[in-house]
Amino acid sequence: MDNREIRLHNLKYAIRFFGGTAALAERAECSKKYLEQIVQGFQSGKDKNPRKLGDSVAAKIARALGHDPYWIDLPHPELWDADATNETATIPGLSLLDKKTGIVTITRYNTGGSMGTGTILRDQPGIIERLDVSKEWLEKNVRGFTSARNLCVVTGFGDSMRPMFNPGDPLIVDAGVKSVEFDAVYFFRVGDEGFIKRLQRVPGTGLLAISENQAYRDWIIQSDMDMEVFGRVLKVWRSEDF
Repeated sequence: MDNREIRLHNLKYAIRFFGGTAALAERAECSKKYLEQIVQGFQSGKDKNPRKLGDSVAAKIARALGHDPYWIDLPHPELWDADATNETATIPGLSLLDKKTGIVTITRYNTGGSMGTGTILRDQPGIIERLDVSKEWLEKNVRGFTSARNLCVVTGFGDSMRPMFNPGDPLIVDAGVKSVEFDAVYFFRVGDEGFIKRLQRVPGTGLLAISENQAYRDWIIQSDMDMEVFGRVLKVWRSEDF
């Protein structure tokens, strides 16, 4: 795979991440038409080869994603669309589109055991097994995911993230995100216990785990801790009783 192809795959990932070409063009401060021409394999009259993503715009896209400029020139197959790269690796929570009905099934994140590989989710009042949504709903309501195949549903647990969501509420998680590249809400584990927290990078210290519920104190995830990111939380619902 040459540099042009690597940049093209990373460009397509960036487009999915920001929810469309227009959104990426706005964040990277570049031409939407230019990005579309690259994705479509535009060829100029003088050059029969498809247009390559230029260095200046490539660096802007990398920075918009929170990376150094050289990130755009490195392969990131774990972020690329499985359909586009012919990858067949098993992903927890496979999303399927029924071509007859147009319904997308988002299954629960399965880590084995009570919920997965022995991961403990404290105070979880039952489990939501799946969400069935239309393709149109997914396109209009869920933004910035790595691939539809990576979307999973997680049932909210504990009260540390109130009022963002309540125990038992559905959360849509992107299981294609396996590292904390920027500050956001993540589903992760430390040791054998699972958490959903806002993670903030603190240079020279580690990750600051922040709860929405002010009754809970923030705490540091240090680099020597056994920590694994399951995914980034993209959408939550907050239920109310009447």
